[in-house]
Amino acid sequence: MPPYYEYRHIVSFADTNLVGNVYFTHHLTWQGRCREMFLRDHAPEVIDELQRDLALVTVRVSCEYLAELVAFDEVVIRMRLASSAQNRVTMQFEYWRQQGDQQELIARGEQQVACMRRDGSSLVPAPFPKPLQAALAYMSGRDQ
Repeated sequence: MPPYYEYRHIVSFADTNLVGNVYFTHHLTWQGRCREMFLRDHAPEVIDELQRDLALVTVRVSCEYLAELVAFDEVVIRMRLASSAQNRVTMQFEYWRQQGDQQELIARGEQQVACMRRDGSSLVPAPFPKPLQAALAYMSGRDQ
């Protein structure tokens, strides 16, 4: 199994709706947060480029919900590299409810991201920066 990046989140009341379960869009927010923390931990040089002309554009996102979450549930989100081609990568996400030493799969998601550069008022396809390529290679199980 290829390596994965793991992000942990404790559900708050702000994550829930009037019924008391997690509002569905928060799962997508957590995908973005997981992706950001991966950059911070494994390719921090890319953060400076994002302030200049680099853009990591989400072109497709999905989530399949298997069980509900409520306030104070601990969620472990695991991100894996599913595929990469040219200037795009597809990441898969698994959401696990952590209760003691037991885990329950509560959702699966996917996100495709394109690497782009700003050129005036346009975005043009660009290769992933070298530090991000190396981090993605690690995620795929092959070192670069």
